[in-house]
This record gives sequence, structure tokens and C-alpha cells, in this order.
Amino acid sequence: MSPRPRTVDDAAIFAAVARVGARVGPTKLTLGRVANEVGLAPATLVQRFGSKRELFIAFARSSLGGEEAFVADLRAHHEGPLATLRAYLGCFAAMAATPEEMANHLAFFHQDVTDPALRPLTDQMLRDQEATIAGLLRQAVDEGELTPCDPPALSPVLLTLVTGTLLRWAIDRTGTARERLDGAVDVALRPYLPRSSADRSPR
Repeated sequence: MSPRPRTVDDAAIFAAVARVGARVGPTKLTLGRVANEVGLAPATLVQRFGSKRELFIAFARSSLGGEEAFVADLRAHHEGPLATLRAYLGCFAAMAATPEEMANHLAFFHQDVTDPALRPLTDQMLRDQEATIAGLLRQAVDEGELTPCDPPALSPVLLTLVTGTLLRWAIDRTGTARERLDGAVDVALRPYLPRSSADRSPR
């Protein structure tokens, strides 16, 4: 007898984890809340993942390996690697639709740092993001959109700038997260813009 087909695949469940987690944070996230989000019984998630922690680990694993496709999609909607890089960095502002959502993401980060199973997965995710940023910087230099720089050294600085800017925004709440993030990225990249482009920069 063949097993019953899954009515909701793991990708839909992981998307629900992201939505529920942004709303309530990891402590208040329950299998019941996630199950309700996707129209399943909590017992179904228990059977599939075993526990909330195992669901978090599976969710973290699912976040790996998608950088290339994600950047390809961005590249299809933006002209040139520099515009793609700005759009990529700007996507992190989605974590901060509200200061409360940013606080919930920080709570997840605390969990990632302290859980021995989650920490290496988070480390790999950050390394993948840094590699993506470095690749786009390298392409921007090759195409003359940026002057020569050190992409492997600059990429973790830009990623740190992103997270720090969002944290600062969550505290002072001036403007929108995306506005603050775009402004910070502009300042960081300005020294690497060709002179004519820097002269035209509104900031």
C-alpha cells in the first residue's frame, strides 16, 4: 500500500514558519500555530518533524543552497550587477517590516548562536551570503560599475552594515528600514564608484 500523499509540502511549511516567526518570535511559535497557518493538524507536524527544535533545524537547512537562483531572479529584474547588489542587500529590510518583527528576528538569531545544531547552519548561510555579495562586487568591478576593490574583504563588511543598520533602525525608528538600509549602502559603496557616477549620486 503506497503512503498517503502529502497535502502540504515542506516548502509551504517553512514559509509558514517564516511568517509566524516574524509575527511572534521563536518562543511563542508553536507547532500548533504553524499547523494552523498551513491548514494542517499539529500532529501532522509532530509526525513529520518530531519537535519544534527539529522543525527549526529543518527550516535552517532549507535556507541553504538557494542563493544562485535567488540572485538570478534579481538579476533578471535589474540592470547590471551593481543594481542587483543593491537590490540583494535591500531584501534584508524585509526582516524589519516593523520594529517588533526585527526584534523577533533577533530572537531567532540568539537561538542560532546558542543552539549547537543551528549555529553551523547559520554560519554556512552567512558564508553563502558573503560569497554572493563578493561575486556581485567582482562582477560590478569587471563591468566598470565599481573601481577596483577587495570583494572578499568588503562583502562581510557590507553584510555587517546591513544587520547593524536594521538594528539601529529598530531602536530609533527614523524613516523606513529600507530607506535607512539603502542610505547606508550608498555611503559604503560611494568610495568605489567611478568619479562620474559619484558626482551624480544624490547622497
